[in-house]
Amino acid sequence: MACRGGCCSSAGRLNADNARFLLLAVLIVLYMLCGAAVFSAIELPTEREAKERWEERLENFTRRHNLSRAELRHFLREYEEASVAGIRVDDIRPRWDFTGAFYFVGTVVSTIGFGMTTPATVGGKIFLIFYGLIGCAGTILFFNLFLERLITVIAYVMKSCHERQLRRKGVLPHNGRRGSGTSEVDSLAGWKPSVYYVMLILCVASLIISCCASAMYTPIEGWSYFDSLYFCFVAFSTIGFGDLVSSQNIKYESQGLYRFGNFVFILMGVCCIYSLFNVISIVIKQSINWILKKLDCRCCHRCQRKLFRSRRNVVMPGNVRSRRNISIETDVINESDTDGRRLSGEMISMKDFLASNKVSLAIMQKQLSETANGYPRQMSSNSKQNGFSGGVGALAIMNNRLAETSVDR
Repeated sequence: MACRGGCCSSAGRLNADNARFLLLAVLIVLYMLCGAAVFSAIELPTEREAKERWEERLENFTRRHNLSRAELRHFLREYEEASVAGIRVDDIRPRWDFTGAFYFVGTVVSTIGFGMTTPATVGGKIFLIFYGLIGCAGTILFFNLFLERLITVIAYVMKSCHERQLRRKGVLPHNGRRGSGTSEVDSLAGWKPSVYYVMLILCVASLIISCCASAMYTPIEGWSYFDSLYFCFVAFSTIGFGDLVSSQNIKYESQGLYRFGNFVFILMGVCCIYSLFNVISIVIKQSINWILKKLDCRCCHRCQRKLFRSRRNVVMPGNVRSRRNISIETDVINESDTDGRRLSGEMISMKDFLASNKVSLAIMQKQLSETANGYPRQMSSNSKQNGFSGGVGALAIMNNRLAETSVDR
């Protein structure tokens, strides 16, 4: 977002990253406001109707059994406390036997947190804090490693298909030797799959897993197929509302097989949805960069008009170019303190001229040395324009693995 010489003269990489961060924050807030408006319009009438029906039933029950509403509410509060401890009206599986506790820690380390089982003792709550701190960090690392391998496999498969398609068209030689298609082979070596194709593949995989899991949950849990799909998304995305929870009844047909299938489906679904979310974040990043690029172009046009108006009566000797200092270590172009002299028409001194040539030669020697040693610099000036170029966590894993995150774009 840097527009040199004008209202944007102080903008740089740091300010561009801050602009992306602020724009993303504003978009998220607007997204949340829109979502709140939609859910309020859909769910609020149902909530009011349910509250009216409950008040009516409560009043009829107190009249029929000659109870005061205070005593009845006190009894219902005691049931709520028992419900927190895992007591339900219907028979359900024990919450804190070994299998129930294993299901609970699975929801903790995966950050699903259904909420149907929570520790009731002070010791259990303290242990959960430290246990979840290490468990959640380890699971996030597992998801990142899974994402790295998944993206690598998808990229390898798509590259193989792309190479086969080029060979079928006759663009690449079938014997694999470098002949007339040397340039095509070289370009294929740097080929990367598009993030949109990867997103489509992950969407299809997540949909297949959700449909298969729903086909299992519908007859066993007694849910509708739509409710089963809803549970799959809530569980796989680690939202975990807890309104629907699988494997909670006290007895199932083929109980061992069902619990194993439930574990496998949740594990696969969480991994795929986590990968899908991170790939979608790349698309969101590209959209933010596009918006900022449009805003930057408008700002640059305004600055150029102002600069033209301010200089149209100034006599300049020849084609004046603003000189910048170049760092040998970072190859970053910085504003020079001689810009004022150059723009005002003053001739550059011999000292500045020799210093400029010395820096340029040093940079050239450094780049040639790196190329000869086989590890050329991957960070270029173009990569600074992409934004989020390095990234952290999952963004760092996907960096330079997809076409839209490559520094060569």
